[in-house]
Amino acid sequence: MSLARDDATVEAAARVADVYDRAAQVWPTLRSTALMERRWLDAFVAAMPNDGGRVLDLGCGNGVPMARYLIERGCGVTGVDGSASMIGQARKALPGAEWIVGDMRRLQVEGPFGGILAWHSLFHLPRDDQRALLARLETLALPRAALMFTSGTEDGEVLGRLEGEALYHASLDTAEYRDILDLHGFDILEHVVSDPDCGGATVWLAGKRAD
Repeated sequence: MSLARDDATVEAAARVADVYDRAAQVWPTLRSTALMERRWLDAFVAAMPNDGGRVLDLGCGNGVPMARYLIERGCGVTGVDGSASMIGQARKALPGAEWIVGDMRRLQVEGPFGGILAWHSLFHLPRDDQRALLARLETLALPRAALMFTSGTEDGEVLGRLEGEALYHASLDTAEYRDILDLHGFDILEHVVSDPDCGGATVWLAGKRAD
């Protein structure tokens, strides 16, 4: 990835869903289904108010392997993704769940949820949009709901590549994520930077305070 703070960044930020839409047909060959995220998903389910509760999966992609695993664990999943092609695959693979084509910044869902997941998706939003979405999730979370997402480690924007196209990423710094979670009623249960057992993902697992 390279640092990018020019017009190309603005354009890439607006095209994330389109990039994934065009990559959807090859995505099953690019996305590992080995479920190295299992440990985190188990911790996420354990932190929910009740096993088998409702989960809002933001940026769910085609639902494989993460939403599929949550369904196998007894959760009811509502998946939201901006790529119609990805959602089409999810509907075929996992017809028992609810799949919505939409922008996570303009959610049209009925909460509250016992778990909210934004795995490798929140960081595709510009920083102000991340701040606004995290604030809104407070209203969609049950008391003691689990919230899990991945982020970068420093404040900034970078462009990666997916199938030859620029793919936008952004992050707040660690202190600001902590402050936002606290402000909106979430206690951090676990936070690992660049988890070596999970592909180097920086993971946040938080729980909604009951009061």
